[in-house]
Amino acid sequence: MFGNVKTDSDPLKTSDFDYDLLPEFIAQTPIEPRDAARLMVVHRDGDRDGDRDRDGGAGQIEHCRFYELGEYLRPGDVLVGNESRVIHARLFGHKVPTGGQVELLLLRPRDDVTWEALVRPGRRVREGTRLAFADAAGDHVEAQVIARTPASGGRVVRFDRPILPLLDALGVLPLPPYIHTPLADPARYQTVYAHTPGSVAAPTAGLHFTPDLLLALRRQDVQFETVTLHISLDTFRPIAEEDVSQHQMHTEWCELTANVARRLNQARLEGRRIVAVGTTAVRVLETAAQAACGREGACGWQTVAAFQGATDLFIMPGYRFRAVDALITNFHLPRSTLLLLVSAFAGHDLIRRSYQEAIRAGYRFYSLGDAQLLL
Repeated sequence: MFGNVKTDSDPLKTSDFDYDLLPEFIAQTPIEPRDAARLMVVHRDGDRDGDRDRDGGAGQIEHCRFYELGEYLRPGDVLVGNESRVIHARLFGHKVPTGGQVELLLLRPRDDVTWEALVRPGRRVREGTRLAFADAAGDHVEAQVIARTPASGGRVVRFDRPILPLLDALGVLPLPPYIHTPLADPARYQTVYAHTPGSVAAPTAGLHFTPDLLLALRRQDVQFETVTLHISLDTFRPIAEEDVSQHQMHTEWCELTANVARRLNQARLEGRRIVAVGTTAVRVLETAAQAACGREGACGWQTVAAFQGATDLFIMPGYRFRAVDALITNFHLPRSTLLLLVSAFAGHDLIRRSYQEAIRAGYRFYSLGDAQLLL
């Protein structure tokens, strides 16, 4: 599993981040309540931060439930979650005037009416094709395919009016392809703090929080802040190249506001920990940390700077983290950029061992599954 143990001199190969998982380990439904999910606490090597929370030593793995998260956090810790809201990005319609059925999965906007999308059946939908979509009330929206993108079935589509405000009525939530059971409650694929619409997949580490848990953590003097990163499907796609360095990350829009940056910098100055809720929060924070350092790498007193724009940050083993001290995350797909990110944060061998332990202990994997806390 996960290939061989890595050393600093070994080249990064995608096959080293592969593993086999039986289908019964892939969570098909969310656990109720949200914070009843299992939580694996992984204590990283001592030379990473020198902390010993509870009885955890370097490399130790503990098992608990997510509602026990507060036992591993300290007063003053700052949780940072991604408040992006999943849009109803999957649309079903027909071609005009032939009536042939078509499915559209919106990926990212270029402007209010122009979106990059995946189209099925892609080979039958050429440039210039007109498409029509209707909601349950019979209201119609039309679009035209204006260009192709490099992705298989990838198209650029222009709607006859801004589409984002209409998606709740027109579309459905796009669940990952490994989830085969329809959600009884679509709200379970949103975090309780989701706010700004724009993602086509959920920031899944945040799905475990409940309002009561957030309130309990606040009473424990754990601070909660939010950033925004609108997730595209490219985040979850397996890496095709064997040489990891050849993988091209697509851009995603993200934001860390000036007020949040100020509070995070203050926390760091006071020696308090920044705990990222999910890999998308990590990418925003580390993008903002690079913005604080500038091209010359002179970071000064700031850990992060306010940032708004596109990020294509690809975090792999060898990356030096500047803004994140601990990480809450789910269990990730093999050969994915997310698996490389957590391996960069906790070490390839320790993540490999933790995944072996998760399978042995019957943890639930992927978007609707259980969580890890990497300390």
